[in-house]
Amino acid sequence: MEKKLKQKPINLVKVVLFGPESSGKTTLSRQLARYYHTVWAPEFAREYLQNKWNNERKTCEAEDLIPIAIGQMKLENKLAKRADKILICDTDLLETKVYSEEFYGGFVDEKLNKAANENQYDLYLLTYIDTPWEEDDLRDRPEQRLEMFNAFETALKKHNRPYILLKGDRETRLKNATKAIDKIIANKENLHSFSDSLQDLDMHFLHQNNDFGTSLDY
Repeated sequence: MEKKLKQKPINLVKVVLFGPESSGKTTLSRQLARYYHTVWAPEFAREYLQNKWNNERKTCEAEDLIPIAIGQMKLENKLAKRADKILICDTDLLETKVYSEEFYGGFVDEKLNKAANENQYDLYLLTYIDTPWEEDDLRDRPEQRLEMFNAFETALKKHNRPYILLKGDRETRLKNATKAIDKIIANKENLHSFSDSLQDLDMHFLHQNNDFGTSLDY
């Protein structure tokens, strides 16, 4: 079990989009992947929970968190092999831990807690709530956006994670994010590169049009 929650070693710059629902994480993930000619790891929980809602008309329960965490890490580890120097992650297990604490009275499965503490990333991009709320089947608590934002920032500080706060429109967020990421890339050597084997750059993004729930054999 613990092994399924761990990152596989690979020399990449790993960046996490981190923050409450409907705060622009997925939009910026796509922008950054295009900007750096690399791939991004979507949020596994969205497909998992959408399927649960479609099939059972049920929302997330505490027992869903470990399967979600396992699926997220399998997705991240798979896409890391396709990344070119940098992997953009739409979420990580620390974010799953925050949701567990906030939604289930402080409860966090010890396996999730351990993996969230041990998995490492080079930079967290904390997205502020100055974006419009977009309702869907899964999102809730629009009235508690600031409370959730504060919980995410507190988690980053508590776990000593490197982060910057992103506010403003898409262009401003992208500019500030790339400025911080470029500094990290400049100080790293021998980063894993997928580009040498690419016949067509667009193939690098082909998988981004697919949902990975079934293709992960989970």
